[in-house]
Amino acid sequence: MDRIQLAATDRSPQVDFDFASGHLTLRGESYPEDAAAFFGPLLQALRTHLADQSGAPIVFEVGLAYFNSSSAKALMNLFMPLEDAAEEGRSVTVRWHFVDGDETIEEAGEDFAADFSHARFEMVKEPVA
Repeated sequence: MDRIQLAATDRSPQVDFDFASGHLTLRGESYPEDAAAFFGPLLQALRTHLADQSGAPIVFEVGLAYFNSSSAKALMNLFMPLEDAAEEGRSVTVRWHFVDGDETIEEAGEDFAADFSHARFEMVKEPVA
């Protein structure tokens, strides 16, 4: 599976899905005009990777300063196959980054974390820049 690298824009996050290393990253802000068009290829690539690979560990780093409801749905769509892979025995860790004091992003991470029972979900508090 080829690595997916996309630079951040004013409406979409930086993407680095390094499938070979098992390290996936989303950083920045996410409110693309068409969330399905932006996230759809990422979800398809993730599903393909999960189906084709040997079960190597996956770490998904999410560091979004802001995201809209369409992006929240897309994130959940990315998280679901990761949870399924963890249920099947794969090591999956989601690391939710938030700035200390950003209660909105922290609470969103806690809400997502509540949907996981097999994958590891870590809340990562970062200092205010």
